[in-house]
Amino acid sequence: MLSPAQGEIEIEAGRRVFAPGDEVTGTVHWRLDEAPESVSLRLFWQTQGRGDSDVDVVEEKVVETPGADDRRPFRFRLPEGPYTFSGQLISLLWGLELVAEPAGALAHVEITVSPTGGEVVLRESTAQGE
Repeated sequence: MLSPAQGEIEIEAGRRVFAPGDEVTGTVHWRLDEAPESVSLRLFWQTQGRGDSDVDVVEEKVVETPGADDRRPFRFRLPEGPYTFSGQLISLLWGLELVAEPAGALAHVEITVSPTGGEVVLRESTAQGE
């Protein structure tokens, strides 16, 4: 159950691993003290690690006439890439984020997007003969 100023993202069947081109479906739910000015659900990827961090919002679903205590279905079609990966210096992560204004971020869920069924792990290459 949600307390004031909270939200949740429920992905169908609790799924967290997807292939490129798959559909991500589910329901978002939020409870606020009063009706927000706006609510949106964002599908995004971001890099983490050394250097600058990049973020790209791939798609955003804006909720029409959101209530203070509301539940809405969602559906996203994943792009062909980039894949979720983890390397020595940088990683790329996918996620869904539920945002209400003026309350801010209410919920966040990480997902994996990969043709292998898991995070792609990049290994440091070694010179031949070592």
